Amino acid sequence: MNAAELIEYIRTAEKKTPVKVYIWERFPTSFPNAKIFPAGDGAKIVFGDWRDIGPAVQAQQDAIADIVIESTCRNSAVPMLDTKGLNARIEPGAIIREQVEIGEGAVIMMGAILNIGASVGAGTMIDMGAVLGGRAMVGARCHIGAGAVLAGVIEPASALPVVVEDEVLIGANAVVIEGCRIGRGAVVAAGAVVISDVPPDTVVAGCPARILKRKDETSAAKTALVDALREL
Repeated sequence: MNAAELIEYIRTAEKKTPVKVYIWERFPTSFPNAKIFPAGDGAKIVFGDWRDIGPAVQAQQDAIADIVIESTCRNSAVPMLDTKGLNARIEPGAIIREQVEIGEGAVIMMGAILNIGASVGAGTMIDMGAVLGGRAMVGARCHIGAGAVLAGVIEPASALPVVVEDEVLIGANAVVIEGCRIGRGAVVAAGAVVISDVPPDTVVAGCPARILKRKDETSAAKTALVDALREL
C-alpha cells in the first residue's frame, strides 16, 4: 500500500477502545455487543468496546460489587497484526500493526515496533527495541540492531520510505532518515545517522554517516548472520 492508501485505510477504520472487564456481581448484569465468559460465583469476564461497555457499567453500578477494567489503547485505528499463522519467530512484547508484511524465517525481538505498511524480508532479524516506521522496507537476511530507527513516512504522503536492501547490517541505535536507501550488503555502524543513500557493500559510520571503506572479508566475518537463530 502506498501512503495515500494507508492514510485512507486509517481514516476509514473504525476507531476502537477495546477493554477487558472483570466483574463481581451482586445481581445479574448484561452487556450488549460484548463477549461474556462466566467465571463462577457471580463473577464474569467481559470483552468489548468501551463505547458499549462504559454506559452499561454506569447504568448497572448497583448490581456490581467490584470491577476491574483493563484498557491498552484509546480510539485506535489500526489493530495489531494476527501473527499466529506466520512462519516467523515473534518474541513477547513486539508491537506489530496490521498491514505489516513479515517474511519466512524472520525474527522480531522483544520490544520491536513495526508500524503500518512496514515490510520485513525472509530471514531478517529486527532486534530488541528497534523501530520500523510506516512503510519502512527491509529486505532479506538483514539485521536491524537494537534500538535502531528506520524513519516512517505516512505523513507527508509525498515522502519516500526507507529502503534497506538484502543482507544489510544496521548497528544498534543507528537512525536512517526517510527516503534513504541502504544498498545490498552494506554495514551501518552503531549510532550512525544516515541522511543519504548508502552504496552497496560499503561500511558507513558517524553523524552524519560517511563511507569508511568498502566491505572486505574482515567486515563480512564480523557481521555474518547466524542461521541457527532463525530456525523454527
